[in-house]
Amino acid sequence: MVTGNLLTPEQAVDRLEALHSEASGALRAALERFIADRTPPSLEERARFRYPELRLIYEPTGPNPSIKRAYAKFQGPGVYATTVTQPGFFRRYLLEQLHPLVKDYGARIEVSVSTQEIPYPYVFERGDELARGPLSAAELAYHFPSPILSTVGDEVADGVWVAAEGEPFPLALFDAVRVDYSLRRLVHYTGNDWRCIQPWILLTNYHRYVDQFIRWALAEIASGGPYCRLVLPGGVTVERGMTSDEASHRAAETPWHRYQMPAYSLLREDGQGGVTLVNIGVGPSNAKTITDHLAVLRPHCWLMVGHCGGLRQSQTIGDYVLAHGYLRRDRILDGLVPPDVPVPALAEIQVALQEAAAQVTKERGEALKRRLRTGTVVTYDDRNWELRWSQERRRINLSRAIAVDMESGTIAAQGYRLRVPYGTLLCVSDKPLHGEIKLPGAANAFYERAVGEHLMIGLAAIDILRDQLTSLHSRKLRSFDEPPFR
Repeated sequence: MVTGNLLTPEQAVDRLEALHSEASGALRAALERFIADRTPPSLEERARFRYPELRLIYEPTGPNPSIKRAYAKFQGPGVYATTVTQPGFFRRYLLEQLHPLVKDYGARIEVSVSTQEIPYPYVFERGDELARGPLSAAELAYHFPSPILSTVGDEVADGVWVAAEGEPFPLALFDAVRVDYSLRRLVHYTGNDWRCIQPWILLTNYHRYVDQFIRWALAEIASGGPYCRLVLPGGVTVERGMTSDEASHRAAETPWHRYQMPAYSLLREDGQGGVTLVNIGVGPSNAKTITDHLAVLRPHCWLMVGHCGGLRQSQTIGDYVLAHGYLRRDRILDGLVPPDVPVPALAEIQVALQEAAAQVTKERGEALKRRLRTGTVVTYDDRNWELRWSQERRRINLSRAIAVDMESGTIAAQGYRLRVPYGTLLCVSDKPLHGEIKLPGAANAFYERAVGEHLMIGLAAIDILRDQLTSLHSRKLRSFDEPPFR
């Protein structure tokens, strides 16, 4: 073990990288040997296949310092620990958490090898662990650590973690095995290498937003601005320096249809983090699935930009709805965030979305109010909720809801649950209660007119939020017994 009183944050992350590289390298080498000649690892070798552990010791000599930020805070004295995976990728995040904990609290850092084994699939970068001749997953699992669902969970995030006597407090929401599990799920669902997914995330429920995003991304790359590379599903990339025809051809090649929730990541070269657009499809199940996994990357925020049904006579097709509350009828999170738990609007994101709408539409004051309305959004798990209108009418009236969709409430509740700032700006595509239903002709005309402007509002909001990171990571998302790391 490296003792903490001489270990700086940079040295700690360096040590984490070295230990993780050594462990994953040893596991990979043993796997390659077994694949070649069926020689299993010895018990001594297997003891090396373990994640590194990061441990902080806080022993105050006086009262807790008064810290206003929402993260990098100790709730009290003690030992805090977590296992860490991919520390090279998470280096910037780790340093952002460690520096203030050392500076403000005098915390000591220790780094060592943990008892948590690295499951063997997590060292196969290409996902080809089963494409190795006649080997079966069962045979590999007999000789090597394998994923065990009982060791993967969200007990810390969900507030059901119970401290055992003598055990350290959790340092982070997710441990290494939970993070690795989600990193591989992200590749599976989105078709993007998880390393390419950016900290600013837009979620949508229509592929037409993807078409607009790609056009905008290609123009940004060609302009010579901060955006330098577009990563599309299946690993297809568009790089700065390509001709317009070459870039368009590469973008058209992407096999997006192979992935359930394809992602499109536009990378920046100035260190501020780019933008990822994920087409999550329709429904709360997809919305929960993808945000469960995106959360381990600790993004700065996720914003929902999709379509909704307008519930008020005064609304017009193409108007915007800025959600400041949710009537959650999606049911998928009822056991984790019960519907009677309020999911608050985050002021920084609400203001940014409204300002972005004003910038893009070039409308302010009363003119903007006629097009953008704040209010409650109903999120259903049943697309044909209209067939139950007689049963749902009273609840919708009581909620004063102004729009209905199938994803926004889930995404907001997941942001609240997993401490990721969230927001919703929807565009009214039909008015089911007022005879303006979504028919093919009217829908197509609406899409051509509205999608581009709506997407640009979401992107403009992200640009506004870039300068507000400290206030964006709101204390509204943290409870009284939070782990120190954001």
